[in-house]
Amino acid sequence: MDLTAKDAAKLLNVDERTIRQWIADGAIPSYTVGDKTRLNRVELLEWAAEQKRAVAPQMFASNGKKPHEFVLCDAVRLGGVVASLECTDKLSALSAVCRAMPLPEEVDRTELAGVLAAREALCSTAIGNGIAIPHPRSPIVLGVSEPQVTVAFPKKPIEFGALDGKPVHTMFVIVSTTVRNHLLVLSHLMFALKSKPFLGLLAKRASQDDLLAELQRLEEEFAKVDASKGAAR
Repeated sequence: MDLTAKDAAKLLNVDERTIRQWIADGAIPSYTVGDKTRLNRVELLEWAAEQKRAVAPQMFASNGKKPHEFVLCDAVRLGGVVASLECTDKLSALSAVCRAMPLPEEVDRTELAGVLAAREALCSTAIGNGIAIPHPRSPIVLGVSEPQVTVAFPKKPIEFGALDGKPVHTMFVIVSTTVRNHLLVLSHLMFALKSKPFLGLLAKRASQDDLLAELQRLEEEFAKVDASKGAAR
């Protein structure tokens, strides 16, 4: 899922020269193969989430699903909500949420927690404003056929290494079946996290039903935004 600077410019809705300048300044994740610079699609979208930059929703259609379908709502319905997660720090939070996630019995939850911790060791998945998005570095086989997102509210906010220094009060733990599904879920989540009503629900630890109702409303709004961009092209 590698991108050229031109691809990244389309994804982030900026000029290609801007992307090249960010690469030169080391402001955006990239790597060099031979004499060519490339960007990883997942890393780029995660960077956009941290920077709170909008992305082009049409970039995420896959597996017959269009970006305006209820991708995030469906994923949260599958992953569920953990109302009061018993934990004291980041590692204990990852272990606790892995034990609580609705996964097949054969899944080694200790191993999954280790995979999430390894991802955190590379770079914190806390994106600011008390939100973290833990996920494996790449999709792993867990016996699930659809992506799922578990929303977990630590009993007390925990230090997560966020750039803004704020402790995390809400975790969105993403388990994806493919890289494309991960991108699709993450793009919808980024859109939702720009909504003040949705952030308000997270701050008060709303019920699963209330969160799902608001996510459905937001994904319907996401559809309208995508449709209007499509009409303008």
